[in-house]
Amino acid sequence: MDNFVNSNTTTVDLIFPSEGLKQNAVLIAFGALIVALCAQIEIPLHPVPITGQTFGVLFIAALLGAKRGATSIMAYLTAGTAGLPVFAGGSAGIQVFAGPTAGYLIGFVFAAYLVGWLSELNWDHTFLLAVASMTLGTLVIFGFGAIGLVRFTGPEQVFQLGVLPFLPGAIIKIGLAATLLPQGRRLFS
Repeated sequence: MDNFVNSNTTTVDLIFPSEGLKQNAVLIAFGALIVALCAQIEIPLHPVPITGQTFGVLFIAALLGAKRGATSIMAYLTAGTAGLPVFAGGSAGIQVFAGPTAGYLIGFVFAAYLVGWLSELNWDHTFLLAVASMTLGTLVIFGFGAIGLVRFTGPEQVFQLGVLPFLPGAIIKIGLAATLLPQGRRLFS
C-alpha cells in the first residue's frame, strides 16, 4: 500500500512501465482519439454546445500526466485545425478558432497540463484529490472559455451563457473521472 500512496507515476505508467518515443506517440494519439470521440457526445446549445470533451480532456490528462496530456490535446486541436472532423458536432478547420468555442479549446491545453501535473503529484490517488484536481482543470477551461466567449455574448451574459449551463455536466464528468482514476490505479498497482 505504501508503494501506491508514494508513487508519483501516472496510471498509464503503471500499465505500460517502459517508456519510449514510440510508446509515448501511441499514448498521445490514443488520448487525442478519446477526446475526439468524447467531442461527439453533444447537446446542442447556443452559443457553445455541451459536450463530453471536458471529460475526455480531464481524464486523459490524469492518465497521461502533464506533458503527454497537454501534447495529446495539442494533437487533437491540430487534427481538427487540419480538417479532421474531431471537434463538437464533427466540425473542423481553423475557423473554429474564430468562433465562440475557441477559448474552451485553448483552455483544454492548459487544463490538461495542470491536471496531468497534479496527477503526477499523486492527486489521482484518491477520490477527493482527483475531484479537486479536475475542478481546478474545469475552472481553467471555464476561464479561457469565458474570455473567448465574451466578444460573442458581452460581459453581462458570459457567465449565464458560457459557464452556468455547463456546471451540472461538469459535476457529473468530474465525479465519473474522479471515481474511475483511483479505481484504475488500485487495479494496476
